[in-house]
Amino acid sequence: MHETGPAPATLALPLPTPIRWTDDGRGVLILDQTLLPEREVWRELRTLEEVEEAIRSLRVRGAPLIGITAAMAVAALAASAQEEHGPPGADELRERVASWSRRLGSARPTAVNLAWALERMRRASEDTGAAKDGPLPVAARLVERLRTEARRILEEDRDTCRRIGEHAVDLIGPGGRVLTHCNAGALATGGIGTALAPVYVARARGRAVRVFVGETRPLLQGSRLTAWELSRAGVDVTVLADDMAGALFARERPDVVLVGADRIAANGDVANKVGTYGLAVLARHHGVPFYVLAPTSTVDLGTPTGAEIPIEFRSEEEVRRGFGVLTAPEEVRVWSPAFDVTPGELLTGIVTEAGVARPPFMSSLSEAVERAGDRERRP
Repeated sequence: MHETGPAPATLALPLPTPIRWTDDGRGVLILDQTLLPEREVWRELRTLEEVEEAIRSLRVRGAPLIGITAAMAVAALAASAQEEHGPPGADELRERVASWSRRLGSARPTAVNLAWALERMRRASEDTGAAKDGPLPVAARLVERLRTEARRILEEDRDTCRRIGEHAVDLIGPGGRVLTHCNAGALATGGIGTALAPVYVARARGRAVRVFVGETRPLLQGSRLTAWELSRAGVDVTVLADDMAGALFARERPDVVLVGADRIAANGDVANKVGTYGLAVLARHHGVPFYVLAPTSTVDLGTPTGAEIPIEFRSEEEVRRGFGVLTAPEEVRVWSPAFDVTPGELLTGIVTEAGVARPPFMSSLSEAVERAGDRERRP
């Protein structure tokens, strides 16, 4: 582990960069998000087991970021396999990539970005030609191809986050009051975030924004992570416990609700951090616009509705002893889904890098995915 130094600025704001390669390219460094905000510690991941544990334990989290982490890890593991154990044949290395991808893909099944990024890495390994001519052996070219693909996934996410922010910034009026849930900022992506991207774009343009952050029980990603990165960026931020949201709507109604997503079904149903559904119901009752912000890689057109989205359940101990203190009797049962599903009918719109999709989502999301694909295919 390494104590972190100053984070590089993004949009001229001091936003955190939660992942990078090790100097030798045979591992990845992650900012351990379980230790924030008390300590900023970088953790080195060099084995499949370390990467899997970091994803499962939420040391690294956020749908886009866990996809990026898995992709970079596969590339690093391939480089390590080539350099430490003697160069394996290309076919053997492809088999290892497939095996690593299956293992990592099961770590967080709800977030579709994880499977999406690993599938890109698998395809990259398959696409590397078998010809033996050229300056490098096939296995070495495969390793370089995997690293290039992982780097591309990271760079695309940075660009995607910026585009989401620019598309959504005008959803926030001057001095606007924004309510967000969980963490969908720089700590959850490779760039400036999804739900927080328009906040940062507005801030960079000199506009005042006030953000209310739900605590996000039981692991407090909102208060520990979102409030931390917003305050570092100079954004006016107020933390509220999750059960105070209704009182906030009644007393000091926010102007807009902006949340991220871990998977979006073809009909616009959205899986996000548990508690999102309740906020959507509150927003509808109080006439407050409710937007989901996510890359098109989070849109799963193969999942017809939210009913087909697999929902992870977390350990009961995260509720009983989330931070080491017993907060519920040992003998009682705990029901702890990590996500809930918000029906598309409660959404005002879904913002992706392709623009703002509005109901009916079955057609507008499909068009957004197609536009994003067309942009990626341009030379």
